[in-house]
Amino acid sequence: MLKQHIHKKNSSWHIMPSISVWFGLLLFVFFFAVHPAFALNLGHNTLGYAASKAGYYAAGDTTFASIIGLIIEFVLSFVGIVFMALTVYAGFLWMTARGEETQVEKAQKIISSSIIGLVVTVAAYGITYYIVPIILLNLIS
Repeated sequence: MLKQHIHKKNSSWHIMPSISVWFGLLLFVFFFAVHPAFALNLGHNTLGYAASKAGYYAAGDTTFASIIGLIIEFVLSFVGIVFMALTVYAGFLWMTARGEETQVEKAQKIISSSIIGLVVTVAAYGITYYIVPIILLNLIS
């Protein structure tokens, strides 16, 4: 289907405007034409009442540990985003290198550095998640 919209002009490939029109229509439908679902309100604290009847307790105040956990979750998410952005950037550099060895080497360095950073971050999280509770249990008992 895409080949129907591509024609050769002045020895380079041009995509006709119909693709941008379809893309704009898709963005409009995705962001503006879809209405959110409205949840049914069954009353005040119905979920808490059902939880207490089932034998569960309602969560109290936010603890320091949960705040630290949220911060760690945010930082790890940010590291994942940075890794993905660096990988895409390095891939773009590599694809547009056109045989230039310096640009290919730069892209390879960026990819290897971002993978090493991701491995170090995940390893630090794993150590923190598995080793620190064991050390704390040994200190307490």
